[in-house]
Amino acid sequence: MHLILIGGGELKARDTLPIDEYIVATAKKAAGERRVCGLFLPTASHDCMPYYNTFHKVYTGVFGIKTDVALTVGRETDPEKLREKFERADFLYVGGGDTVFMLEQWKRCGLLQPIKEAFDAGKPICGLSAGAICWFEEMYSDSVIEGEFRMYPGLGWIEGKISPHYDERSLDFDEIVLYNKYCAWGLENCAALEIEDGIPVRSISCGGSVWRLDGRGGTLVKTKFE
Repeated sequence: MHLILIGGGELKARDTLPIDEYIVATAKKAAGERRVCGLFLPTASHDCMPYYNTFHKVYTGVFGIKTDVALTVGRETDPEKLREKFERADFLYVGGGDTVFMLEQWKRCGLLQPIKEAFDAGKPICGLSAGAICWFEEMYSDSVIEGEFRMYPGLGWIEGKISPHYDERSLDFDEIVLYNKYCAWGLENCAALEIEDGIPVRSISCGGSVWRLDGRGGTLVKTKFE
């Protein structure tokens, strides 16, 4: 498996452009001479089409790759057509929004199976905010009630706990990590954590940082992961 997980940032404002460039370069290595195709999953934003249009403008307009979108919210889905989209894609990009809704929708509509197949096959999967944290055992989010943050169960495909937008939420998340004696990740806006085969290998920054948090010893130890 291969994940590139972005803590936050506005794609429309091109806040994360150096990370986006890294994502495209990673996909191009695997694609060779073939034109790269990125499949956008806007489920967490309830399939907001302007969000996909922004993704297309950046990834096609700036980087010259093809894009496609997987839509499942409020519509009948054709499992075979969805599967074909996943097969054509060189990488997946999971957008931000309501993480809890996204996971429930993936299970309801059958999207979870092709996502898991891509994950197991090592196809690059990238995500921002909701799309960054959903893979972990537990995730810090205000998905159910806006502004009320707490831990929610994720997919559990990656061990540990995680918070996106860590630069905005660090005080509260630090308290949770210390109180519960957790090990956790804090992803700031404009920073990404890359994981290969379950092992964190590097961070990618265009202004933010990735933090490893350890509260097991009774005091919180914060280490910048580079």
